Amino acid sequence: MKILQPIYKMQIREINLLKFVAILFMLTLLFSINTMSQEKNQMVRLAKVKVDPLQLDKYNRALKEQMTAAISFEPGVLTYYAVSDKNDPSHVTILEIYADTAAYQTHITTAHFKKYKETVKDMVKSLELVDVDLIAAAKKPD
Repeated sequence: MKILQPIYKMQIREINLLKFVAILFMLTLLFSINTMSQEKNQMVRLAKVKVDPLQLDKYNRALKEQMTAAISFEPGVLTYYAVSDKNDPSHVTILEIYADTAAYQTHITTAHFKKYKETVKDMVKSLELVDVDLIAAAKKPD
């Protein structure tokens, strides 16, 4: 009987380990499904901006201020990247990702966004907004 006790204890440990792994798997699956659902609701937009070259520095400062405020104060603003064409820095493209369209609608009513629009109204020569679907994303962990 004493011989069977260590074997029985080992079996209990293995069962507990299997239970733990199963629970961990279910939580991971649940998190993945929730993440995929959230990504489907996201609003992803490219803003293609042609800026007056003589006012580019001033525009870039206003854009950075607006982006920083949006990321800091708006939970629905998930991502902001602004890049310029190396051959023509007055061509600016902004990648914006919002939690959903409601987050975008909230964003465009904020004081910092309205200030940005007012500040840059005479600097922007053209603006094209392109709604896109996110196909894939890859990034290194923080």
